[in-house]
Amino acid sequence: MISHIAGAAPLGVSAVSICAEVAIRKGALRVSIVGLPDTATRESKERLVPAITNSGFALQNCDIVINLSPADLRKEGTAYDLPMAVGILVAQGILSGDAVEQSWFAGELALDGGLRPVRSILPIAECATRHGGQRLFVPVGNGVEGSLVRDLDVVEIEALPQLVRILRGQETYRVCTPKALTSAESSCQWDLTDVKGQQAAKRVLEIAAAGGHNLLFYGPPGSGKSMLSKRLSSILPPMSETEMIEVTRIYSAADLLKAENGPIQQRPFRAPHHTTSPVAMVGGGGYPRPGEVTLAHRGVLFLDELAEFPRRALEVLRQPMEDRALTVCRASARVDFPADFIFVAAMNPCPCGWKGDKRRPCRCSPDRVTAYRDRISGPLLDRIDLQLEMPTLSLSEIRRMPAGESSAVVRARVVSARQRMVARTGCPTITNANMSQSMVSRFCRITRQDAERLEQYLEHLGFTVRGYTKLLRVSRTMADLDGSPHIDWRHLAEAVAYRRFDTPVTQTNLQLPQPAVS
Repeated sequence: MISHIAGAAPLGVSAVSICAEVAIRKGALRVSIVGLPDTATRESKERLVPAITNSGFALQNCDIVINLSPADLRKEGTAYDLPMAVGILVAQGILSGDAVEQSWFAGELALDGGLRPVRSILPIAECATRHGGQRLFVPVGNGVEGSLVRDLDVVEIEALPQLVRILRGQETYRVCTPKALTSAESSCQWDLTDVKGQQAAKRVLEIAAAGGHNLLFYGPPGSGKSMLSKRLSSILPPMSETEMIEVTRIYSAADLLKAENGPIQQRPFRAPHHTTSPVAMVGGGGYPRPGEVTLAHRGVLFLDELAEFPRRALEVLRQPMEDRALTVCRASARVDFPADFIFVAAMNPCPCGWKGDKRRPCRCSPDRVTAYRDRISGPLLDRIDLQLEMPTLSLSEIRRMPAGESSAVVRARVVSARQRMVARTGCPTITNANMSQSMVSRFCRITRQDAERLEQYLEHLGFTVRGYTKLLRVSRTMADLDGSPHIDWRHLAEAVAYRRFDTPVTQTNLQLPQPAVS
């Protein structure tokens, strides 16, 4: 007898349907698995027989062959244990084939027949729904995640005997109740009210949050670069239900989702160390997994000490920052990963760190400063919309300054600006930073006089066409924060002033506009 049991194979941040085909033939009791299983999947044959017999089911002496179809798709992990076990039970006549119709299975088996949670349950549940599945049986701990798919009955199972009783109709089961998705606010320990002074930096942070723009802070140690960067997530708009499911799907595929915490309801904030490799940054491996740029999807990717990162690890960011997605190609698979994040970086102005500081002299020669800044390539800088130098403040200055606005107050302005963007574009996931070129032409119009005046600055400053487009997008965000339907010269001038790093004043005789900070 041959049985066919439905399951799914995780692939990137999604899943594809597979079928566990089980055939039995005369011979000594043994299990063979074919269909490109990896080591963990191949070792399932050592778990299947003990798990079934220890659950109280007697297996006949026979040669069991399991084919994980399609055979040309590599199978990775232990989620196939349960569909293979059910396939054996059906093939041996312990379960009827009708009992498993339109049912899908995923889970790892213990030797005593118990079930253990596995990763990528949300992608598996979505795959089951796409292919007409009505029920999905998963281990205890995976039910909350799977229940995010509303058109599917997700049932948690503790052990194999319980599953058999349910499929035989001897025991009722309870469908996991979908958890209400409400966006959680960022940790209260990261609040803007803790930061005194640095009004220009706070203004830039608000612009970055409102429009989704990339941001670079540079300045001496202790100027507050990292402190402010970490507070960007506290002023971002709450995530929508669609965004929560997107991020949860990614973290499930990366095996970073904790069952006790449930779905991801807070925007990601990823801060990899400067020893991070290119593969860890963008994802990959023998069987591609999400990297930092994908784990930061719908959130923030923060690189502290930007100039200390390996050059290759930074250069691989260029395409994801532009396209908001990337494709990783390996011999085993070709996988598409989402990567729509806000890039935030902080760095010192020179190797010793004290260039521009009023308290300590810089010990670096001009050549060393140039070499240090050249670690950040021109194409990468061109993709950073906002670049601001942060001066250090003395202790007496900080002591006399009042507490700043709270993150909640700033977030309210950010949310209002985002609402104007949604009303304009009709899509809640399109920010000013990722508008298409046609949208820029339509929504970022400026007067002829302002355009001619702006050209005088940009020609001398060496702006690229991409830099000019980003300038218009930033100006559009400033107008949205002001509640203005049109981009004015003051918005354009302020946007030019926030490109200090790759267009320093010393390169031109023009007097750059100063940021208009209230």
